[in-house]
Amino acid sequence: MADLSSTLADANEKMTKAVEIAKEDFGAIRTGRAHPAMFAKIMVEYYGTYTPLGQLATVQVPEARMALISPFDKGAIASIEKAIRDSDLGVNPANDSGVIRVNFPQLTEERRKDFIKVARTKAEDSRVAIRNIRRTAKEAMEKLEKDGDVGKDDLTRSEKELEKYTSDHVAKIDDLLKHKESELLEV
Repeated sequence: MADLSSTLADANEKMTKAVEIAKEDFGAIRTGRAHPAMFAKIMVEYYGTYTPLGQLATVQVPEARMALISPFDKGAIASIEKAIRDSDLGVNPANDSGVIRVNFPQLTEERRKDFIKVARTKAEDSRVAIRNIRRTAKEAMEKLEKDGDVGKDDLTRSEKELEKYTSDHVAKIDDLLKHKESELLEV
């Protein structure tokens, strides 16, 4: 029975991680307001290696549609500007004497719909990842039963628990998506 419970615990942990990744992905999708999480996935070429922006600068949001990025090393300003310009944020950063100012224009209706499509794609990718984790765990549990390590009743009980984990995590993804869509539609 210990093998079944460890398989279930492992599957639950991986599903939780998939939800966290989805949350990060949704945070990187631009809405009408600026927030530091939008810059989390931006990688900056710094002395030949790609480094996350968060390790090179602080990101502040003094206004709803503006972000200020203060690099720790002023020599990295050009690289940071280039990385932001090349990112999928669709903004043009401006160097303002050692601080990078990023103004976010009002989103058009069409752009909002594009971002909703991106959010739905990311949500579906997360759901697929969760279902793949379920399939792998189920195969491992069925192998334990086939090898005679666990009984049919224990397998059935564990499979029901696995289904509950799966539906709970998929529901969390759906809630995140619903929240992101309402955020994007808010004008």
